[in-house]
Amino acid sequence: MSELTFEQMLEESLKTIHTGEVVEGTVIDVKPEEIILNIGYKSDGILTRNEYTNEPNVDLTTVAKPGDTMEVKILKVNDGEGQVLLTYKRLAADRGNKKIEEAFNNKEVLTAKVSQVLEGGLSVVVDEVRIFIPASLVSDVYEKDLSKYAGQEIQFVISEYNPKRRRYIGDRRQLLTAEKAEAQKKLFESIQVGDVVEGTVKNVTDFGAFIDIGGADGLLHISEMSWGRVENPKKVFKVGDTVKAFIKEITGTKIALSLKFDDANPWKDAAVKYAVGNVVTGKVARMTDFGAFVELETGVDALLHVSQISKEHIEKPADVLKVGEEVTAKVVDFNEDDKKISLSVKAMFAPEPEEAAEEEAVAAEEDADVVSVDIEAVIASEAAEEE
Repeated sequence: MSELTFEQMLEESLKTIHTGEVVEGTVIDVKPEEIILNIGYKSDGILTRNEYTNEPNVDLTTVAKPGDTMEVKILKVNDGEGQVLLTYKRLAADRGNKKIEEAFNNKEVLTAKVSQVLEGGLSVVVDEVRIFIPASLVSDVYEKDLSKYAGQEIQFVISEYNPKRRRYIGDRRQLLTAEKAEAQKKLFESIQVGDVVEGTVKNVTDFGAFIDIGGADGLLHISEMSWGRVENPKKVFKVGDTVKAFIKEITGTKIALSLKFDDANPWKDAAVKYAVGNVVTGKVARMTDFGAFVELETGVDALLHVSQISKEHIEKPADVLKVGEEVTAKVVDFNEDDKKISLSVKAMFAPEPEEAAEEEAVAAEEDADVVSVDIEAVIASEAAEEE
């Protein structure tokens, strides 16, 4: 029996390998584009960057070093140059596929970093398996620009699993919807009318602002933004502002907010400050053909009728007044229930003696006319009866 040569003995001591087999290897050398491993075979194994990961431009020297051990799959026993080609990403994908299948069946929440922002959604990679999250499933609100998600870690569930077509769909929206529902439930269990809450302005419209108070949005209507007059909410608030308001009303899941706190109510002491006969000063806020509205303080406007602007006859307020002009006048009427105050500049001036005499004469004539008419009516009535 012939003795085996050293080479023959060495070759027989080495294991045999097959395509598709999973083996463990030890890293011998690492270059930016390939890893060389000792897999216990007569030839070393070559793991290229393309077979390590789907991520582009990865420097392999940053992920492995000599002496490391790793499991790989045999891609080709002989590449034509006596080298064994290995793959790591396909082994990881096989295991990832199993992981995704289990996550799909168990409705497990997965976490992964967004690898690509695509036109129609986001792409994430879980153990070398690429999962697509459509734009409609990224958030519970419409988002036109998804670029802010680039490189972010996000959570999602698998809503569609089809390995034959390599179709894996992720859904982030249902997680956000569930989180908000839970937060809303806790919020409504803890709040009541009158509570002061703090929130962030989420949206501003022509009729008010929507405030996120943690679990639900409250509407701050334009009429509840101030005791004074607010022309345009967008001039008062902007998205991101922090607002402290109180809950005015809760109807189902709708919350009405208000900034009209009672301690700041300008009508609180109005009956004293604006009693009939008091002389007050304010600024012309706006004008109409029948008069000017004078702001006495924030939230308190008074009407200065055109007939009370001056002793002389005036066609319209704009002939003698302008918005922003300061006016001093006397309070001639105060209606707290309807929150109405009437002013008069004319009443500030005592009538001249001649004017007073004329006014008395006119009044006397009017009284005489009334009496005369009454007497004639009586005479006519009696004559008719005699006939």
